[in-house]
Amino acid sequence: MLQDLGFPEHDIRPDDSLRPDIALASAPVSRNSALDLPHEDSLDPVPPPAPHPAAARSIVLVGMPGAGKTAIGKRLAARLGLPFRDADAEIESAAGMPITEIFARYGEPHFRAGERRVITRLLAGPPLVLATGGGAFADAAARAAIKASGAATLWLRCTMPTLLRRVAGREHRPMFLNADPAEVLARLMAARHPFYAEADVTVTCTDESPETTTRRVQDALAAAVAPQRLPVGLGDRGYEVLVGPRLLGRAGGLVAGLLPSRKVVVITDAAVGPLHLPGLRDGLEAAGLTVLTEIAVPPGESSKDFARLSDVLEAMLSAGLDRRTAVVALGGGVVGDLAGFAAAIAMRGVPFVQVPTTLLAQVDSSVGGKTGVNLRAGKNLAGAFHQPRIVLADTDTLATLPPRELRAGYAEVAKHGLLQGPLWEWCEAHGAAVVAGDTAALTHAVLESCRLKAAVVAADEREESAEGGRALLNLGHTFGHAIEAEAAFDGSVLHGEAVAVGLGLAASLSARLGHCSQEWPSRVVAHLAACGLPARMADLPRRFTADALLGRMAKDKKNRDGTMRFVLMRGAGDCFTSADVPREAVAALLRDEGAG
Repeated sequence: MLQDLGFPEHDIRPDDSLRPDIALASAPVSRNSALDLPHEDSLDPVPPPAPHPAAARSIVLVGMPGAGKTAIGKRLAARLGLPFRDADAEIESAAGMPITEIFARYGEPHFRAGERRVITRLLAGPPLVLATGGGAFADAAARAAIKASGAATLWLRCTMPTLLRRVAGREHRPMFLNADPAEVLARLMAARHPFYAEADVTVTCTDESPETTTRRVQDALAAAVAPQRLPVGLGDRGYEVLVGPRLLGRAGGLVAGLLPSRKVVVITDAAVGPLHLPGLRDGLEAAGLTVLTEIAVPPGESSKDFARLSDVLEAMLSAGLDRRTAVVALGGGVVGDLAGFAAAIAMRGVPFVQVPTTLLAQVDSSVGGKTGVNLRAGKNLAGAFHQPRIVLADTDTLATLPPRELRAGYAEVAKHGLLQGPLWEWCEAHGAAVVAGDTAALTHAVLESCRLKAAVVAADEREESAEGGRALLNLGHTFGHAIEAEAAFDGSVLHGEAVAVGLGLAASLSARLGHCSQEWPSRVVAHLAACGLPARMADLPRRFTADALLGRMAKDKKNRDGTMRFVLMRGAGDCFTSADVPREAVAALLRDEGAG
């Protein structure tokens, strides 16, 4: 054990104790013991009869001196039926001296290395509740070891007035000697809070009784839902897509370690900002990130143009953006595309974080690094590939979507179903639940869509495959983009609505060319209509001509050597790209579907 702490071998006796001239004669006293909340031993006498869900893994308490990690930890362990350990007490007991003496004799680097080994050893065993020293989670190596163990981490966050009351009368402690406690605590809070914010759960402590705080801690742990993590495998530019509830409030802790500095610019729109910007701001600032400016653009596709892009770039630079400043996109596909393009070209590229708040953005546009703006000639014809550092898909934000936006986003889920196969069968069974806002169905739709897209992007990031590859993700989009562009991006036809009609047209074109049975266009159209989406051109609020739509398709990004290319299908899970599509066949289909 003493070797775990890094003590020199010549200082350790055969019985694993320190030589008398090294160890202090006094009994070990935890440096946390003086900071425990009152009535430390008055634990709840009877733990609950049923095992608590949180007891399935270890729980690590982190926080400032005076937060009550030991007092709360003991009570929590009793409630969960788990053993309790105090990392500082374990170290002192093994060393036979208080931590202040270890610091004085061997220095902080020596202590931190030993602390990390002790914490790693404790967490390698059966589940327990572990109270750590105030500096443990602020140490990068110890923090990584705790996360790698799979333990749940909980930050006991206290305000300055609460901490000052709890440490009153303890000025004899080394950190407070000849110093103003408020100044000491303020310095420690500034240094450590950004790292504490990386904890899985945060509970704000007040002057309530320890039993009340413990109950709140237990409830918070039970309610916590760890986000699902999906990797996008792009080598050293790879990143994770996190899917789950309550991610906005944890945003700072989730992104801070991935960014080169703690300065960010947030870009959102005027509809999303009032709903979700306060929560994101709090989450970022809790981890010590500074928001240089918050830029809100008008909602809708009309904001994706060069004029708006120029305004955004000027605002970012005026706020002090430099090459280490990250751009955070909070909103739907328009905000993500616009903010991502701004990040790609500002100072020739700055870090970028996606925080999608719409179903369409969560299942599709936030993953893969495609950014851009529209031109009069068509949709997304100016842009860049610029991968985010991370995608935070907070599923709670979907509850604020208007029904029309939710339905529009579902069109991309249906597209992924047709590409993947089994997901299409799930869509036919559960699509109605998705558009009705069912939380479980929405979460599944986001997870499986992101899983599919992450795999496709990892295999063909820049859409360079001769056939298939990332271009398959444009199923229905050749028609859909033409419809959007011809509608002048005025909001009368949403992107997802245009894609829904495009999916029906792609299935019909596939059947006319003999690639699939007539069952498929009927099946696709029926499902989309049942989910409340426009599924045929006649369902749209305006009319289009076949010649105008064909003119738009001639400028599609997938075209090669002036030849139109389409994504066609043989069935769900069997889609392919093809240039062997007669223009006359497309024109006839459009006219049969109601285009003039």
